[in-house]
Amino acid sequence: MFGAIMALLSMTSCNNGNSSENVTSTLSFDEVLTSRRSVRNYDASKKITEAEVRDLIKAAQEAPSWANQQPTKYYVAISEEKLAAVQDMVGGNKERIKNAPILIVSTFERGKSGFFQGNQTNEVGDGWGAYDNGLSNCYLILKARAMGFDTLIMGMRDADKLRELFTIPENETIMAVIALGYRAEEPSRPERKNLDEIVKFF
Repeated sequence: MFGAIMALLSMTSCNNGNSSENVTSTLSFDEVLTSRRSVRNYDASKKITEAEVRDLIKAAQEAPSWANQQPTKYYVAISEEKLAAVQDMVGGNKERIKNAPILIVSTFERGKSGFFQGNQTNEVGDGWGAYDNGLSNCYLILKARAMGFDTLIMGMRDADKLRELFTIPENETIMAVIALGYRAEEPSRPERKNLDEIVKFF
């Protein structure tokens, strides 16, 4: 997986008119990881193009998935009408993402990851679909940071209204809304747990 992520980063290239903000060619892989933040204040003056979002989604497609099922789907709000609608569907995050130029709804198809010939392979079942969705979203937000963008993954969302707005099929589970844009201020870095709290070697 590490090799795939490094290949992902090596392919990053964008030119969106914000050259001073474009960190693509200057960030190492470690810097992408450590400079990524959950951003809750976006610069309204800076936009992101459909072509750039397509680059992000292509990068997300490189993420591993169960038997290469690729269950993750994305629905992108880029028009003013759709952006305003989605902003009303993310609960208390509405004000935090009001200036984000792109909002992405992330879903996964049930019955694919974790299944073989229609049968659940182990006790996790469709949890593997959520797992694969998380991997795809991880690739997306790392690619975004490598391109100089910022993101916020939001679990607070009205799934029923999002399904209606984007005509999302019933066999897809709506996981998150991802804000995409440029940070308006430098966010702080929350402390991470001591390594020995999360790992055991045997």
